[in-house]
Amino acid sequence: MPSIELLNIISQYISIYFGLLIFIGGLIGNLLNVLIFLSLQTFRESSCAFYLAAMSLLNIGQLLTGVLPRIMNVWFALDWPDASLIYCKFRAYCFQLCSLASFTCMCIATIDQFWATCSNPRWQRYCNIKFAYRFFLITSFIWILHGIPTLIYQTHTKSVVNGTTRCEIIDSTFDKYYNYGFVLVLTSSLPVFLTALFGSLAYRNVRLLAYRAVPLVRRELEKQLTVMVLVQVVFNFCVIVPYIITYMFNFSKLAESSIFVNTFSSTTSVGSSSCRKQYTSE
Repeated sequence: MPSIELLNIISQYISIYFGLLIFIGGLIGNLLNVLIFLSLQTFRESSCAFYLAAMSLLNIGQLLTGVLPRIMNVWFALDWPDASLIYCKFRAYCFQLCSLASFTCMCIATIDQFWATCSNPRWQRYCNIKFAYRFFLITSFIWILHGIPTLIYQTHTKSVVNGTTRCEIIDSTFDKYYNYGFVLVLTSSLPVFLTALFGSLAYRNVRLLAYRAVPLVRRELEKQLTVMVLVQVVFNFCVIVPYIITYMFNFSKLAESSIFVNTFSSTTSVGSSSCRKQYTSE
């Protein structure tokens, strides 16, 4: 049996038996993350905590646009994207926007911890909540514009064989960009590289904090935030790297499969929420 068919079968079973659990667990976990980060004064003043809170909200968007339609299709035989052209475009656009913005927040949160734990004050000045607000607004605007081609080329097509309607990309050039640029680079390879690089640098800086004249409260806060970020970095590495290898190995066939991509995204969302929930509650 070809490996891609085996992956699709596994993904179908995950969608059937664990899809609802992933959706509920991810939704509750991310909501608790947002509640914790916004309710504690210490976290409200931290730029890294702001990025993690924003990522949790964006992960909820991924669950609603990536996992919920799959649950409705598997459990109730309701295929919303194929039934409505408006929802076909809206779901693809929102899923792409939430995915890109979420990975952006994860990357900048890792970089932020590297800056915060640096001994050079020139880097530490970027770790403030005003800069975090501006950066988030600018990058969100960029991703909003980036998704416009999705609204144009993601549409309904009708099969000449059986007359069924499908929601898919109709432009071959944009389809190649989506598979190479969006899936393989922007939401997989690039975030893994950046988070692994700056995560390791932040870990090195945290180990050196004990030898610096840093206030105890700030030292413990930076340690806690760094641990939260590093747990997420390790989880992303373990999940995304096998996905990248599989995707590259089976690119021609995997580009036609949306089941595995949606399951991968939902697993990342619920896993990230669980990791952050565990460390914010300590």
